[in-house]
Amino acid sequence: MPNSENVFQIPQQYRKLENLHIFLWLIKDLCWVMLWKPLGLFMVIPTVGAAVVIAWQTRKIYSELMHNIAVVFWILANAYWMIVEFFFEKDELRYYAAIPFVLGLLVLVYYYTSEFFKANRKF
Repeated sequence: MPNSENVFQIPQQYRKLENLHIFLWLIKDLCWVMLWKPLGLFMVIPTVGAAVVIAWQTRKIYSELMHNIAVVFWILANAYWMIVEFFFEKDELRYYAAIPFVLGLLVLVYYYTSEFFKANRKF
């Protein structure tokens, strides 16, 4: 590997939590599709909690932080949507899930826009 290549390493403890987070998220979504309401509701807590911890752990790595904040919004939207489908007859309530989805997108649009302008700054 050439010395000029940037290498990004994630500490093993962070990677383990990220992998656990995927496992938790899959359980939550399985509960959603199988209509296992009590377990699905319970799984929101560790799934969102793990996403928040991951974002906190990566707070010193700007690109990772921004993407992990977007993931937190994604899971919040996902969890809200699941709860609406579990407990409410009005299907139009699910459209409010767009709010955290859009917030996550805005975080990434901000990040990529700022990175684009940093890379293309001319002095």
